[in-house]
Amino acid sequence: MNRRRRKGSAKDGAGKGPPKFWGRHAVEAAIANPNRRIHKIWATRDALSQFDIPANIPIAFCEVTDLARLVARDAPHQGIVAEVAPLEDMWLQDVLDDSDDRPLIVLDQITDPHNVGAIFRSAAAFNAAAIITQDRHAPPESGTLAKAASGALEIIPWVRVVNLARTLEEIAEHGYWRIGLTGHSDIVLDEALTGGRNALVLGAEGEGMRNNIEEHCDQLAKLPIHSNMESLNVSNAGAIALYAEAMKKKAS
Repeated sequence: MNRRRRKGSAKDGAGKGPPKFWGRHAVEAAIANPNRRIHKIWATRDALSQFDIPANIPIAFCEVTDLARLVARDAPHQGIVAEVAPLEDMWLQDVLDDSDDRPLIVLDQITDPHNVGAIFRSAAAFNAAAIITQDRHAPPESGTLAKAASGALEIIPWVRVVNLARTLEEIAEHGYWRIGLTGHSDIVLDEALTGGRNALVLGAEGEGMRNNIEEHCDQLAKLPIHSNMESLNVSNAGAIALYAEAMKKKAS
């Protein structure tokens, strides 16, 4: 059965070690997630007054300049930083069994944490069942990704798998219609979507989906963007695709 491996540490702040999340939404969502273990929180007194921190989490009061040394350069930490443990492994089978007819998002070698985080945020906004990526060629949990996700990293299951093509086969066996987004299709997304289970497959910017991944899609489709713009950022494309999927469900 296809599953993801445990995510490794992210070099996303000062030095190595467990990932550090920053910013109000990312830290607040991590605190609220019972499945997330938080090692320590650094914060200014003013920022900390806006949070209800459980008594078992160690807290260090810091100045803004101290916090800047804990995070990526110029990161908008908003006065609070949390060192966290990566979430536990997620089984693909569990997601497929529990997803009802909510959409799946499959990302083929999208490595930019800003884009992946933004896709998480859209997935949460449109109640997607999960995001599926490869174990390799995908970013780890990190402060940058968590900040872009604005709390959605704690809401949307993230399944990492070894073989994405095999995963698409498993998805099809569970009744999903696999739609690969690409600009070279003649079919627009609305025509490809079904009123049932849809899996939206997105490829990396520039390269797009790999040939083997396209071959494991039931339908290739494009967004009907104007000819004066060649393409969209992948996170924007993902948000539009999720909206279109939600509207298709509503109309069916």
